[in-house]
Amino acid sequence: MIITRTPFRISFFGGGTDYPAWYEAHGGAVLATTIDKYCYISCRYLPPFFDHKSRIVYSKVETVQETAEIQHPAVRACLEFMGVTRGVEIHHDGDLPARTGLGSSSSFAVGLLHTLYALRGQMPTKRQLALDAIQIEQERLQENVGCQDQTLAALGGFNLVEFGGAERIRVQPVTVGTERLRALSDHLMLFFTGFQRFASDIAAEQIKQMPNRTSELHAMRAMVDEGAHILNSDTDLTEFGRLLHESWQLKQRLSDKIAPPAIREIYDAAMDAGATGGKLLGAGGGGFMLIFAPPERQARIRERLKGLLHVPFQFESAGSQVVFYSPEGNLD
Repeated sequence: MIITRTPFRISFFGGGTDYPAWYEAHGGAVLATTIDKYCYISCRYLPPFFDHKSRIVYSKVETVQETAEIQHPAVRACLEFMGVTRGVEIHHDGDLPARTGLGSSSSFAVGLLHTLYALRGQMPTKRQLALDAIQIEQERLQENVGCQDQTLAALGGFNLVEFGGAERIRVQPVTVGTERLRALSDHLMLFFTGFQRFASDIAAEQIKQMPNRTSELHAMRAMVDEGAHILNSDTDLTEFGRLLHESWQLKQRLSDKIAPPAIREIYDAAMDAGATGGKLLGAGGGGFMLIFAPPERQARIRERLKGLLHVPFQFESAGSQVVFYSPEGNLD
C-alpha cells in the first residue's frame, strides 16, 4: 500500500501566462504558493480474488477488467503512461472539492503518479513528477491547462515560477522571512463561492482570446515581479493587496466567462466591507475567492459573506509526499 499527500495551490499573480500558447512566444511567470489542504491518493495491488481486475474509488466507484475501461480520464491516462499491467485499487480523498480553482486536477495527477512510481520502487524527482503530469494533462488528455498547477503541487512552497526558454520551467523559492510570510498569511482569507466549474472550458476561451489580450497578459506577467518585490522589501503589505485588486481587474478582461455577476457581487461585497483586494482563484467562473484584508477588518468581511464557507489555511512547503510506504513487489 502506498499513500501520497499532495497540496493544492493559491496563485497570486501571473495566471494565464503559464499556458504554452503564451509563454513559448512571450515567456511567462507566476507567483504562487501551496497550502495545507491536500489531495490524498492510496494505491495497492488488488488481490486476485475478485470478479474485477482493478477498482477505482473517487466520487464514483469503478470496477473494471482492463485499464481502457476506466472512465476517470486522469486515472486511465496515468496507468497507461506508467505502463501498469497488474490490477490495482486506487482511492482518492480531498480536503476541498474539485473544480474550484485550487489546481485540484493537477494535484490529483501528481499524487497518483507519485503513488505509482513508489509502488514500482522508484523515487522520481519532484521536477519529473511535474513534467510527467504536464505531459499527461496537456498531451494525453488534451486539457486546456497551464504548467503552474503541476509544478507547484509537486514541489510545494512559495515560489516564483518562470516558463519558457531552454529550461521551460524555472523555480525560484521566494526567500522571505518568517515574520513577513506570517503577516501576509494573516491578511489572506479564503471563501468558497459555492460554484464549481470545468476550468478547461473557461481556459479554452482565454487561450482563444490571447492574440487580442497581449497588453493585459504582459501587464499580468509584470505583476509577478512587482509582487515579489513588495514581499522582499519593507513596503507596506497593503500594496500587495492593491496589486491583487489591479490584477483581478485585468483578469476579468481576458474573457467574459471569468467573472459572472454572482462572482462580482461577492467580490464587491468584500471590498465594501473593508477588503483591500483579492481575486477569484483558477481559470474563473466559480470556485474559491481569495480576499486580502487587514486582520482588524476580517470579522466584518466574514459577517458580510456569512452565506459563504470561510476556509482558514496556512502556507505549506513540502509538496507531494509519500506518507505511507509498504511495497509488495513490482508493477511490471
